[in-house]
Amino acid sequence: MSDLNSLYPCGRIQRRRFLFQSAAGFMGSALSSLWADDGRLLQDPRLPGTPKAKSVIFLFMCGGVSHIDTFDPKDNKHAGKIMDAIGFGDNNAPMKRPVIPILRTYKQYGKSGIAVSDWFPNVGETIDDIAVVRSMYCHQTNHFPAVLEGATGKPLRQFEHPCLGSWVSYALGTANKDLPTFVNIGRPSSPVQLSGGYLGSSYSATPFQPGDVPIPNLLPPRTSTGRQRDREMQALFELDRQFRADYAIEGEIAGRTRAFELAASMMLKAPAIVDFSTEPDHVKDLYGIGVKETDDFGKQLLMARRLAENGVRFIQICHSGGGNGGWDAHGDMKTHEPLCRSVDKPVSGLIRDLKQRGMLDSTLVVFTSEFGRTPWSQNTTGRDHNAMGFSSLLAGGGVKGGVVEGATDEVGYRAVEKPHYISDLQSTILQQMGLNYKKMDFVLNGRPFHLVEEGLGPINAILV
Repeated sequence: MSDLNSLYPCGRIQRRRFLFQSAAGFMGSALSSLWADDGRLLQDPRLPGTPKAKSVIFLFMCGGVSHIDTFDPKDNKHAGKIMDAIGFGDNNAPMKRPVIPILRTYKQYGKSGIAVSDWFPNVGETIDDIAVVRSMYCHQTNHFPAVLEGATGKPLRQFEHPCLGSWVSYALGTANKDLPTFVNIGRPSSPVQLSGGYLGSSYSATPFQPGDVPIPNLLPPRTSTGRQRDREMQALFELDRQFRADYAIEGEIAGRTRAFELAASMMLKAPAIVDFSTEPDHVKDLYGIGVKETDDFGKQLLMARRLAENGVRFIQICHSGGGNGGWDAHGDMKTHEPLCRSVDKPVSGLIRDLKQRGMLDSTLVVFTSEFGRTPWSQNTTGRDHNAMGFSSLLAGGGVKGGVVEGATDEVGYRAVEKPHYISDLQSTILQQMGLNYKKMDFVLNGRPFHLVEEGLGPINAILV
């Protein structure tokens, strides 16, 4: 006890003094590391000129949104027809399944007249600011590999590949020394969606959540006194110094430590960023905050806007994650309805809010999923996984509004007109952020890796 008492003698350390001293230690190391790594790649991937997008808000619906019930209208003339269906996952045995009817009604919205399902009326009202890509496809038809493919651009996980947000973090570094470069809000489908992979843990996502404590387990209990916290922090500082000396070689530990230290710095220096009390009621209403169905996701999107407003480059929001994801509608398509209601108004509110603040031109909003759903059932009223064709939505950040790119076949199974592999979406995002996807290369143990798979490249038809 005498040794511990010498570490933090009662009354000799003031909180302000401790924080000032520690800034050159555990917090300072995090900030200096991120600034030092700013923009370092084997070759400079930055495109000439000013990037169209300063930030990306990437909305990922976990489980597979049914495109033909939301943004890709089809008629029901094939309902009841038995189709030759390709199995999903490892089961590619021939099978026949019945096409089930689409019970949604579609309405044309805006000057563009793009048809949107009755499950997304609010998004429909903002469709003139949105580009709908109806011809996305990927290779993987089971959830985990499809999520991995969408997050990393790689159809197989032979290596610990980094995710899209970490690419941006690695290539561009931080735009605000008090905030992380890559933030995740909401529960993901897979930890791969947060991982820096072989780029290193410094480029992994920092988890955020709305409310008084945006970083879990960061703030001390309210019952603790200032003197008690001083003693605890000084003891922790000494232990941490020894830990760093013992485990300096552990990159995973060091990387995650730096990420949380940076978040701690943010909480100390910019608490107003996570304080919604300063937001007018009419702004909260845009997001559906205060309404049971939309309150949670609305707060997440408002948090995303505030982070983008303060220089966070890549904000990923995972909706209904965990397991296979809530959008996995095998049993009954009716399970989509409450999910659509929970995201419809917040997504449209985000676009409206960004636009009225003059931020939409410099903020790229992406709405997507790991794959779509099949036109046939599994002997139920639900739909199977469909990697052959699905829809993604983009708005802002140099994207044309009120346009449709590509098409699926007449039943919505396969992308047949202007098909775009998932890497085309990734290269589009990178280009709008001022990065050349062809120069996103990394060498690991002497082996070169292309972070982005070769596809058609950016979807230029939807770009300004």
